[in-house]
Amino acid sequence: MNIPQELKYTKDHEWVRIEGDVATVGVTDFAQGELGDIVYVEVETVGETLDREEVFGTVEAVKTVSDLFLPLSGEILEFNESLEDAPEKVNSDPYGEGWMVKIKFTDESEVSDLLSAEDYKEVVGG
Repeated sequence: MNIPQELKYTKDHEWVRIEGDVATVGVTDFAQGELGDIVYVEVETVGETLDREEVFGTVEAVKTVSDLFLPLSGEILEFNESLEDAPEKVNSDPYGEGWMVKIKFTDESEVSDLLSAEDYKEVVGG
């Protein structure tokens, strides 16, 4: 299981890459493995400002649909539109080309509530 050290994580299996006041968000390698083959990613919240843990979209796999929860409060700046034609990127490259959204987060203190790689490893039993 791949859990990059430089990223932050949530108990809902999202990863977060912080760059200034912008965070890139996707689902973890563990999550994509549990979901199976991803066939559709839907995010219709671009331009909206949401609170932490609000649903920002859904990911649909062959057998299930799962909500995606925002790890930090902020404005959804961008959706990875390449996932519309190639949702399988979430399976093949969850930390790279499979990213889902970029957000401009509004509450710096929420960053400290995210999990480290070690903490996330404990959540998934790694």
